[in-house]
Amino acid sequence: MTPEELLSTTRTVRKRLDLTRPVPAELVERALTLALQAPTGSNSQGWHWIVVTDPGQRAKLAELYRRAFETYRDSGPSPEERYSGDAARAATQHRVQSSADYLSEHLHEVPVLVIAAITVPGGQFPPGNQAGLWGSILPAVWSYMLAARTLGLGTAYTSLHLTYEKEAAEVLGLPDDVRQAALIPTAFHTGDTFRPAPRQPLSEVLHHDRW
Repeated sequence: MTPEELLSTTRTVRKRLDLTRPVPAELVERALTLALQAPTGSNSQGWHWIVVTDPGQRAKLAELYRRAFETYRDSGPSPEERYSGDAARAATQHRVQSSADYLSEHLHEVPVLVIAAITVPGGQFPPGNQAGLWGSILPAVWSYMLAARTLGLGTAYTSLHLTYEKEAAEVLGLPDDVRQAALIPTAFHTGDTFRPAPRQPLSEVLHHDRW
């Protein structure tokens, strides 16, 4: 596919993750090898990747995610409240919510869960500006998702499990100076009708020189 097609059709995959088809380790490692070409602050390369395939480990992480998701889902406004006066966007949000519900219920069945993490000296986030820290791992996360798309894999960027970050770190056996950035469910996908998502026009979010 062209770069434009790759960038505009790499979607969050939830309901269409194939929960029955094993994912070869070499495909995940190939995508991660490409992800390591992403930029990282001062060329620090402090990233770490935990590929979780053990059913027991997946179940423990999925339970933490489910608990966090239920709290998150119950605390927010309804789609109609969030997008009052925009019925089309409210309808889209209902579909997103249904998809998110599905992932929460089936995360333990996803064959591969990839945890992106980064070394944080002393295990404590720097005060004030943390953009440099996250800028040294999140571009690689997106590169992994793009690479996975080219290899026939679907992914979803998630981070809700970090509500229980300490518990997840214990499940994963992480040292104190390694902090998690994302959990990426990874599987083959069913169907291949990915297309660009509806987005706000650029004119509504573009600013020149000042706000």
